[in-house]
Amino acid sequence: MTLLPFPPARGSLLPLAHDLALHGDRTALVTADGEISYRELARRVAETAERLGPERRLVLLPGANTVEALVIHLAALSSGHPVLLVPGDHPESVAALTAAYDPDVVVHPEPDGDGDWLIEERRTLSAHTLHPDLALLLSTSGSTGSPKLVRLSYENLQVNAESIAAYLGIRDTDRAATTLPMHYCYGLSVIHSHLLRGAGLVLTGLSVADSCFWDLFRTARGTALAGVPYTFDLLDRIGFADMDLPHLRYVTQAGGRLAPEHVVRYAELGRRSGWDLFVMYGQTEATARMAYLPPDRAFTRPDAIGIPVHGGSFVLAPVEEVADDGVGELVYTGPNVMLGYARSPHDLALGRTVDELRTGDLARRAEDGMYEIVGRRSRFLKILGLRIDPQQVETMLERHGVRALCAGDDERIVIAASRKPGWDVRRIRRRVADECGLPPSSVDVHLVDDLPRLANGKPDRAAVRALARPTAESTVTDSGGVSVEDLCALYARILDRADVTPNRSFVGLGGDSLSYVEMSIHLEQRLGILPPSWHTTPIRELQRPAPTAPSRARTLETSVAIRALAIVCVVGSHIPIFEIRGGAHLLLAVAGFNFARFLLTSAERPARIRRTARSIGRIALPCMAWTAFVLLVSDDYDWTNLLLLHNALQPQDMGPGIHLWFVEALVYILLTMLALLALPVVDRLERRSPYGLPVALVGLGLLTRYELIGLPDRTEITDAVTVFWLFALGWAAARANTMPGRLLITVAALATVPGFFPGEPRRELFVMAGFLLLVWFPTLPSTRRVSQTAGLLAGSSLAIYLTHWQIYPLFDGISKHLAFAASLAFGIAYASVVARLSRREGRAALRAVRSSIFESRWAGAVAVRTLAAVRPRRGYAGGQRRP
Repeated sequence: MTLLPFPPARGSLLPLAHDLALHGDRTALVTADGEISYRELARRVAETAERLGPERRLVLLPGANTVEALVIHLAALSSGHPVLLVPGDHPESVAALTAAYDPDVVVHPEPDGDGDWLIEERRTLSAHTLHPDLALLLSTSGSTGSPKLVRLSYENLQVNAESIAAYLGIRDTDRAATTLPMHYCYGLSVIHSHLLRGAGLVLTGLSVADSCFWDLFRTARGTALAGVPYTFDLLDRIGFADMDLPHLRYVTQAGGRLAPEHVVRYAELGRRSGWDLFVMYGQTEATARMAYLPPDRAFTRPDAIGIPVHGGSFVLAPVEEVADDGVGELVYTGPNVMLGYARSPHDLALGRTVDELRTGDLARRAEDGMYEIVGRRSRFLKILGLRIDPQQVETMLERHGVRALCAGDDERIVIAASRKPGWDVRRIRRRVADECGLPPSSVDVHLVDDLPRLANGKPDRAAVRALARPTAESTVTDSGGVSVEDLCALYARILDRADVTPNRSFVGLGGDSLSYVEMSIHLEQRLGILPPSWHTTPIRELQRPAPTAPSRARTLETSVAIRALAIVCVVGSHIPIFEIRGGAHLLLAVAGFNFARFLLTSAERPARIRRTARSIGRIALPCMAWTAFVLLVSDDYDWTNLLLLHNALQPQDMGPGIHLWFVEALVYILLTMLALLALPVVDRLERRSPYGLPVALVGLGLLTRYELIGLPDRTEITDAVTVFWLFALGWAAARANTMPGRLLITVAALATVPGFFPGEPRRELFVMAGFLLLVWFPTLPSTRRVSQTAGLLAGSSLAIYLTHWQIYPLFDGISKHLAFAASLAFGIAYASVVARLSRREGRAALRAVRSSIFESRWAGAVAVRTLAAVRPRRGYAGGQRRP
């Protein structure tokens, strides 16, 4: 480890930015495009500094974790130009601060997005009087565009970097990832402290939730991570505890309180894995850092902020309203305390106006010398590491004509807003979330007729906070006793959406056939009856029927009943305990029916394409995950099954490889539909003729069904070609809104299904009967228990189909009925695992299904011991039709 001495910072000279070349050819930056040495970085910084010129000017720079932004930042600091660092991902904030401070130089990315940055010189000499010590201007209020900024000096930046580098023990061999934005003081302190010691930066704007981030971090041999509490939530969700990060030396946390139990858990994880956890405390006004908790104290004092950084000290100022003698407002002094605030360009000429920092936090000093935060005196909120000033949020909303009061805590901001035409809850939430840089889930908006006031006329912020905890009596209900808020929460949970509002519907929120069943069951439980066309009805219009005499009678969606019955018949016929074949072919018709209902909505073409692609993934990925597991424990499948290519490459194979023909056929059909509907002309045709297009496709599919267009023998082509007409029939059935339309589709089914299964009239009768129910009966009589069971089976039908081939042979020799029950139960369990992972991890979660199956000890043990040894290999006679 090389520790270089640095002279004290004077005037406009900042050693950490000015002396980059002293570190020679050591790696300074690691990006996805390669590495940059300190010598090369110093060259680029010097060139940019020369471009900025010798006359001090105010430089506005949008912060971004890119080489270009970092070079300009360092060039300005090294040559004495004060930097106004603003959020690079928030144009409105950039515009607001540009208007407020009239910078002499404005930096922004090229409009064409090719990676280059433009340096726009608005004047050659500064229009402002800039104090010699002024180095950096940072915002403390998220990205609301507040003109109130923190003025930091060169000494502030240098001594803060030195103290952090000292207590972290940063070495020139370390490499820290930029997990936080550069315009955020914590993220900037990571950059400065590591450049100070000649360490490397893994420079990226990727989130820790992105697998590409970890690929880069491992390739770069990363040693350091930094995060706010929300970062640690993400780490929990992506399985950080199980990651192999052999070079990781330390993890730092700041930006808000991390729950003591999480501190202990991560400290213990670090001890097992060979890295240290540093819990830290700071504010922008202290150039980021005031205290840190030594790693060894994280196990015994996880509730403490620790001890002051080197050169700093705390005192506890008495607070009148606090009765505890040991508690006071935490006041910090040290060389890293800001020069003061700036509220206008005139303040840029000021020198130091403060010598101490009143943090607004109430704290105590324990007997062991550790400081503990016990409360907050000021109204500032600190959410996900961002300091939010409720008054600034109120001012921002007022600019848009919305009168509001804001309060909250360190988890969310609560807003009471007066009703204004054109401004609903969703719009206000989105505006505040965008302005503050918060996720919508952290913004709780309530529309009120009158803003809550105290008797003296002052804002009643306690009443605003109380809105976040509605009681049963105060919950507004538009659905006959079931609150709209509860229904929105239900939709948000099942569809994994954060943007659910009362005006949106199931289909409008991207619901599909895989989530339709679960939603319909839950909705019926809450409303007592499933409203007609509920999937296209706005949430606020879903009504509970008027109270009547208690009844056990229920109705069940016909498509749900058919899916449940079909999968039961598929499994029962394969074991067999009865012989009712044709379930898989009937499921193809239901798939076409649901394709039209859920994917061919009124949404724009790109939205349709995204939803269809997502549905394909929800079918294909669980299938590939299960197939990968089976490959490990048996020889039933091969790589063609894993890639869903078996039916296409080996259509004549009648061995176990054909088990997945149904999934392959459905995926091929959906991919074809995706390609067709991606064409603007087909998209327009479907919207103009929603019934005519599928009827035409039925006719096209019948050409292959009857082998009328010179295709090879049906056993030599993929099943998707010969069964497509069934999918198209289901699609047309969903669009048949008139009596003649339904009659035409009925006649088509009754005329074309017979003869498709030669010598199997019962199979053909089963398919026709199911299809007629789908066309003519939207719902069927049921009971609550039957509806729940059918919903469970229908929602798990794909998983049951995938897994039953390997499950029932394990019990077949013991009892066929046991094998039947086990197949259904295992498929339901697998579907539940997939659903939970999907909701917790979003789109990427389905990839985790594969690893969760591989790592399942009981599944592996059962399969390895019994699958190959117990299950006889089932032969299939040549020429036999698909099961």
